[in-house]
Amino acid sequence: MFGFAGVVVILILFLLVSTIKVLPEYERGVILTLGRYTGTKGPGLILLLPVIQRIIRVDLRVNVMDVPPQDVISLDNVSVRVNAVVYFRVVDPEKCVLQVADFYQATSQLAQTRLRSVLGQHELDEILSKRDSINHTLQTTLDEATDPWGIKISDVEIKDVDINETMVRAIARQAEAERERRAKVIHAEGEMQASEKLRDAAAMLSQQPQAMQLRYLQTMADMSNSGNSSTIVFPLPLDLIQPLLEAFPPKKKSNDTAS
Repeated sequence: MFGFAGVVVILILFLLVSTIKVLPEYERGVILTLGRYTGTKGPGLILLLPVIQRIIRVDLRVNVMDVPPQDVISLDNVSVRVNAVVYFRVVDPEKCVLQVADFYQATSQLAQTRLRSVLGQHELDEILSKRDSINHTLQTTLDEATDPWGIKISDVEIKDVDINETMVRAIARQAEAERERRAKVIHAEGEMQASEKLRDAAAMLSQQPQAMQLRYLQTMADMSNSGNSSTIVFPLPLDLIQPLLEAFPPKKKSNDTAS
C-alpha cells in the first residue's frame, strides 16, 4: 500500500512540474499543443496541459556571434583574411521556432557568406579606410535576410583585416610616395605665395625711389651684423651708370672681309 501511494505522489509531482513553468523577463515560451502552434506566453507563471502541450523557450537578449576568419579576394584581386562580430536578438519567437530549425547556426552561416560577398565588392583601400560604411552595408543585408526568421541584426563590426607581408610593404611604399607628393605640393604652394608677396613688395618699392635706397641701407646693416665678414657690398644705382654708358657706347666690330 505504501509503495502504491509513493508512486501516486511521484506521479503527482511529475505532473505539477510538467504543468507549472516560470519564465524570466528575458524569455518567451512558444506553446505547441499536440504539435500545433497555439501561442506565445511569458514572462511569469505559465500553466501547461501535461503530455498534451509542450513549451519551447526562446531567449530575447542580445546574442554576440563571432564570425570566424574568412578568406576574401577584394575587387582589386588582393587576398585578405577578415573576421567580424555580429550582434543580434530574437524579436519574433514564433518565427524563430517555426521558420528555421537552428536560428543561431543559420545566422552564423549567413554572416560568413555575406561577409565574403560584400567585401569582394570593395577594393583593399576601401576595406581598410571605409569600415563604417561596409559595416552598415553588412548589417543591412543580414537584417533583410534574417527578417523572415524573426531575428533583428543590431550591429556588425569588422574586427581584423590580415594582409600578407608583401602587400604590407607595397602599402607602405604607396603611403611614403603619397607623403612625398603632398610635401612637394606644399612646397610649390609656398613658393607661389612667396613670389606673389615679392611681386607686391617690388611694386610698392618702385613707387618711391627713396624706399629702395632705405632698403639698400637696411640690407647692408643686416650683412654687417651677421658675423665677421670682410666683404663690403655697396649698391650702385643704375641712374649713375646710365650717362656713362650713353657717353661711351660700345664700338661695333668692323668686317675684315669685303662683302
